[in-house]
Parts: sequence; C-alpha cells; structure tokens
Amino acid sequence: MSKNNLFLTSNEADKKSYVEMMEATVKAVASAMDHPHAYAGMGPYELREAVHTDELLPARGCRFDEILDDIKAKILPNLVRPMSTNYMAHLHSAVLLESIAAELIIATFNQSMDSWDQAPVATEIEVEVIRNLCKMYGYGENSDGVFTSGGSQSNLSGLLLARDWFCNEKCHHDVKKYGLPENFRKFRMYSSEVAHFSMEKSTHLMGMGYEAVVKVPVNAAMQMDVVKLRELIEADIKAGNIPFCVAATVGTTDFGSIDPLDELRKLCDEYGLWLHADAAYGSGVIMSEKYAHRVSGLAACDSITVDFHKMFLLPVSCSASLIKDKRHFEALTIHADYLNREEDEEDGYINLVNKSMQTTRRFDALKVWISFKMRGREGWSELITKCIDNAEYFYNQLIKRPDVEVAVKPEISSVVFRVLPPAGSSEDADTMNKRIRRELLHHKGVVIGQTVCNGNVCLKFTLLNPLQNEAKLDELLELILSLR
Repeated sequence: MSKNNLFLTSNEADKKSYVEMMEATVKAVASAMDHPHAYAGMGPYELREAVHTDELLPARGCRFDEILDDIKAKILPNLVRPMSTNYMAHLHSAVLLESIAAELIIATFNQSMDSWDQAPVATEIEVEVIRNLCKMYGYGENSDGVFTSGGSQSNLSGLLLARDWFCNEKCHHDVKKYGLPENFRKFRMYSSEVAHFSMEKSTHLMGMGYEAVVKVPVNAAMQMDVVKLRELIEADIKAGNIPFCVAATVGTTDFGSIDPLDELRKLCDEYGLWLHADAAYGSGVIMSEKYAHRVSGLAACDSITVDFHKMFLLPVSCSASLIKDKRHFEALTIHADYLNREEDEEDGYINLVNKSMQTTRRFDALKVWISFKMRGREGWSELITKCIDNAEYFYNQLIKRPDVEVAVKPEISSVVFRVLPPAGSSEDADTMNKRIRRELLHHKGVVIGQTVCNGNVCLKFTLLNPLQNEAKLDELLELILSLR
C-alpha cells in the first residue's frame, strides 16, 4: 500500500494529492448544478436499482477519478437541491458558501470537541461562540451552552436538565446518583399538540415514557392555549401527578407558530416549573431587525434549543443547547482519568464533554463563527427578514383565491394551505393535494411539503431561501393551480 494519498500531511506529495482531489470534487459538484430544479432524479424503485451493488468492498481498490465518475453518474444527479428556489419542503435549507468552506476545514482537521487536547483552538472558539449566543438571546453572565447534533438532542438536553433540576430542588433527590425517584411515573411535562415529536422521544429516553408528555390544545393561530394549560396542570396536581416542565415551541414544524412565552413564564413561576423553548426553527428570527420582537420572550426561558441548519442556512448538522444557569450542566458532568481530568480544569484547560451528552463531537461552532463574521448583523437581518416577508406575501396572495384554503397566518416563514377541486371534479381534495405534490416532485422539479391540518391533507411552503422572490412565488402558485 502506498504511503502517499492517505492523509493531508506536511509531505509535498500528500498536499498535492489533497488539492487535486478537492479541486476535482469541487468542479464535479459545480458542474452538476446545470438546471434550476429542486429534484430531477429518478423515482424510488429506479434509483434503488441504479445504486445497488453486489460488492461494495472490491478485492482491489479503485482510483479516485473512477469513483468520482461514478459519483457524477449516479449520485450528484439524484441529490435534492435545497439551494433551489423550487425547494420548499422542509426545515432543510440551502447552505451559505462560507459555511461549506468551514466544513472543509472541519473535515480535514477532524477535531474532537470532548477534550481541550483534542481541539485546542476549536474549544476556545466554541466557548466564544456560545458566550455570544447567550448574550444574543438575552441571557446573563451566568448562562452557558454547548453544540449538539440537532434540535432533538438539544431538546433532550434541556428537558433532562429540567428534570434533574426539579428532582434536586423540589424532591431533594439526586437522579444522577440514585436514578429516577420512586414517583417518577407521576412526572408530567407539557407541550402543545403540534409540538415536535422529540418531546415524546425525550421522555422515553429519560425513562419516563410517552405518558409523561401532556399535549396542550392550541388556539386558532396554532399557539399553545395558556388557559387550557393551566387547567391541565391543575387537573394533574389534583390527580396526584407532578408537573415539572413546560416545553414551549418557538416555530412549530408545520406552521411556524410561536407559543406565548411571556405568559408561559408567569405560569411556570406560579407553579415552580422549568420553561424550555424548542426554538429549533424560530431561533433565527432574532437576527431580523424587523421581526426579532416576535421571539423576545426567549430571554425568559430556562433553556433554549437553537438550530443553525434551519433558518441560519448552515450545513447539517449544527445546533446548540443554551441554559440560563450554567450550574445545571453539572447533571451531565462525569470525570474520567483518560479524558477530562479535574486537574486539567484547575489549570485552565476546558473539556467541553463536561456539559455535553455526546463525547465525540464535530467542530460545528466554526460554521457559526465564520458566517456571523462574514455576514454581520446587517447581512443576517436582510437574509432572515426576506424569508419572513416572502411568507407574508405568499399568504396574502393565497387568501385572495377562492380555490385555496389557508390554515393559519404565518408568524415565521411556513405557509400551510390546500387547493380545492374545481367544480364538478370527481377527485376529492385530499387525493388531489397528494397527487399535486407528487407531480411537482417527479415532473416539474419542484419539491414542497405535505402535512395534515384539522384532518385535511395540506400542502406546505417552508420558505427558508432568501433568493426566493414574489414573482417566483406567483409562478409556483399558478403552476400548482394548473395541476388541479
């Protein structure tokens, strides 16, 4: 086996190989951007057959240029392109060019964020980024945070810290040392009926089960109904159950609705509950000078989930879990002689594993660092504001149409609607909307979302692309209506 072409080293031949491979890959990717469609690839059965291989591990390896030819033929043409203005399906964004450059650095140097000696400058950059994020969301000097794999893990982190805080402070029971208390089956947390499923996943992983999650009805704007929440808390207390947390949503997955954080804070203070904010979607609104007031209540929450691979336009994965009082991260701290020695901390070495659910982590903070510095407050405000403005424009166009029903007025950048069949059509509305989405996907190069609202199948535009404009939205609406 050749000693060259394994890694990027100080060896000139290795550096030459690295540059050649990266340049060839970049050229292949750029060349693949030869159409404006969000998807122009094969259907599921054809694609499955195309990529099938009987032997993934050949007896003798192939040259990189041969593999790249295979990638050009089979993979690049069949990738979804979230950078296209024809892509509006999910909370899955285009990615800023500078963040792709950051990914190259992250992958090349492969820092592991668990201990300082594996990631010296990466550790210090993450600490700085977290400090600035806490300030941006209105937290004080005693706050802290850590990067995670995504919103689900950030939510799990926040809810776990909430549970341990409650057990320690209210029940005088150390979960970390003794496990769940005997009455754990009575623990209850509250989230809206349109909250993310990671609420149930979290309580399962925390040993409490799905029944620990009480689903709170929403109002017409798809926001948690605080009056109903109070009734549910009172009913649980009367039944002998133990409320410990309210999990608000700041940007629901389907509707982008924002729960009333200030009202929830008052209620949580009244009952002695932790207030967590799942702001995986809506955390980006803070960057808009025009719309930041809509999420100002985040400063009142005990923990916040922030996702950078949604509105912040950074590559998957990139998320953070922020907490108002850094002392609560002690619930995740355990020392090991081979990794995060206490003596290191005494000498100023920061080992981020002390507050992380993960051990090995990527240097994702670099993507935030580079994009914040490059775009600045003004640039970020423009990007985020454009997406929210687009949603408002599209909503106003939809409500003018008698052949369209709109679920709710958007608070962020998601618009949920359904097209009604023309008079005399034998096709029901649910079937027609499903068909339209599939036709757009496989025949028009347009990828949009589908969900259910009030029992009806609906279409969804998740507008995360600041390159989107009013003329394009009008064009897409006319295309959809032409497929009725």
